[in-house]
This record gives sequence, C-alpha cells and structure tokens, in this order.
Amino acid sequence: MTMRFLFINFMAGMELLSDQGLRLDGRRANELRKIRCKLGVFTQPDGSAYLEQGNTKVLAAVYGPHQIRVKSKTMFDKALVNCQYSMATFSTGERKHRPRGDRKSQEISMHLRQAMEATIKTELYPRSQIDIFIEVLQADGGNYCASVNAATLALIDAGIPISEYMCACTASLGNGDVPLVDISHLEEVSGGPSLIVAARPLSGQVALLEMSQRFHLDHLPKVLDRALQGCRDIYNILDQAVREHVQAAGSAAGWEGDVAFAS
Repeated sequence: MTMRFLFINFMAGMELLSDQGLRLDGRRANELRKIRCKLGVFTQPDGSAYLEQGNTKVLAAVYGPHQIRVKSKTMFDKALVNCQYSMATFSTGERKHRPRGDRKSQEISMHLRQAMEATIKTELYPRSQIDIFIEVLQADGGNYCASVNAATLALIDAGIPISEYMCACTASLGNGDVPLVDISHLEEVSGGPSLIVAARPLSGQVALLEMSQRFHLDHLPKVLDRALQGCRDIYNILDQAVREHVQAAGSAAGWEGDVAFAS
C-alpha cells in the first residue's frame, strides 16, 4: 500500500508530454492506443466480441432477446437491458478479492446499461430481456470505454438492431492545457482531471459524460471535443472490423460477389 502511494505521488509530479510532444507511451496527444478486436469469439452466446485497447483487454457476451426473467410491471413495451461488468482476479497488479459485485463494478454496470439503452432499439422487443456480460481480462486504463466498444461489437454480432454504434473514449489534460485522448493507466493516476464520454459518433449524441474532477471552463470544450473525436476514430476502427467479419462469414458461407454495406 505504501509503495502504491509513493508511485501515485511520483506520477503526480510528472509531465505527461515531453518537449517533443510525446506522451509516456510514445503517442502524440491526439493518438489512440492501438485497438484490435474480433467478433464471434464464442459459440454459446448469441453474440460475442474480444477487444484490446492498448493493454486493456475485454471480452463481451450478449444473450437474447429472450423471455424476461424478472417480474416487472413496467418495461413491457420494450426490452429490458441487463448489464453485468466484472474484472478477472488477475486483471490488475493487485489480485482482486471481489471481481464482481463491488460498488465500482455496480456503478460501471449501471453506466454500461445507460449507454446501451441509448442505442439498442428496445422498442422492437417488448416483454423481452437482453443480457450483456463484460469481463475485463487486463486493466490498463479506460476499462469502461473498452467495455462499451466491445459490447457494441457483441450486439452487432448477435444481430440485435441498434440505431448507431455506441463508442466511448477518455480525454484529459497534459502539461496543464494540452488535451489528450484515450488515457492509459499511468496517465489516469497522474492526478489530473479526466473525462469519459460515451456517444453515437455519427449523430454526435452523448449518452454518458463523467468527469473525475472539475475542469476549468476554458479547458472543458477542447477536452470534450478531443474525446468526441476519439469516439469517431474508434467508430472507424470498429466499423472496419465489422465489415471484415461479415465478409469473412460470407465467404465461408459461399456467398457470391461482394457484400454490400449501407453507409
């Protein structure tokens, strides 16, 4: 615990940008971490996806729509979205004693549900339930954002209609006034304020916005713009992965000609 306290204090005194404009991991201020993703990684769920965002690694599984499992007098006119977020016991340097059910996991589960309900066409599935399960295999910053992005891919893999991709990204300030996108764990513990945004990139509609600390009004607009641009960049990466997955599935099924996509 003492070593962790000393490490956080050490990070708090560091500059996040070098004189050459490079961050601690070598990225520029407007660069995302490398994103790798794959759809259909499991056969048991209706939809699944694996996503790496830097060193943060996440699995998502979707079940449904299926018959609603809880007795509720409301929500009969649309699907009930159930989200469960958990972290593997080995996902961080310190072994987690409660990988799920703790206060932080419940809060992230609630925020996941808020984001997913903003894009799933729940009105198409009255008296139904959609379950989304997230497991963080390795945590290195931006866990919530990686979970939202993986869940979006899993929903698409399950064939559940969505109004638009839901993408999430973080942003912060480096060296006092330089907006940074897609914050790593080292940058998260530096002590500066950070912003989490979950949005529909094409329409620009924001489903969730959360700040770790207060931003000065002069800085908030540019940090928000940097996060939204990050969401748009993530959308392009996810959309390309979906197109490649569909084309590969079509080739395996013997579809003739090219697969046409609606823009």
